[in-house]
Amino acid sequence: MLTQREAATACGVSRTTIRRRREAGDLPNAFQDPDRGWMVPVDDLLAAGFRLNAPAPPDPPAPAEAGPPAPDGNGQDPAVPRAELDRIRAEHALALAEARFGQQLAEAEAEHLRVQLAERGARITDLQKAVAALTPAPERPALPSPAVPAVPGQTKAEPVPADPEPRKRRWGWRS
Repeated sequence: MLTQREAATACGVSRTTIRRRREAGDLPNAFQDPDRGWMVPVDDLLAAGFRLNAPAPPDPPAPAEAGPPAPDGNGQDPAVPRAELDRIRAEHALALAEARFGQQLAEAEAEHLRVQLAERGARITDLQKAVAALTPAPERPALPSPAVPAVPGQTKAEPVPADPEPRKRRWGWRS
């Protein structure tokens, strides 16, 4: 993300150009930050056709600066170090924006891979359940028949004789 000023410097255009393109909708993801002003994504600048690190157009001279700039105490033109400083700031802002964008891409890719991993884990669990449901149960060994009679003293199971007269209830009805 670059401020309008940083975007203008990085693209070699004026702030007014960036503002007009933002207002025209060419920079759809730009937003206003309460602390830094309008923030413009680098992707929007590239999509709008701007070239980053393009040479900046010369600044128009201010009304007070009609003649050549006065050299400073060292005999140098003060605009040269300022232009170099602006160029370094723009390069730094661009490098920072590229690093942040790379970080956002890496985080988005990591989240995408986490989601895929969770989906595949759920799919593996479903497949394991399906395999378990389709696998036959192991054969159980037959229970051995008891060698000892169930009732001591009884040699073989005898049927219980049926009662010739059914018992009557003690309560309820009388016959």
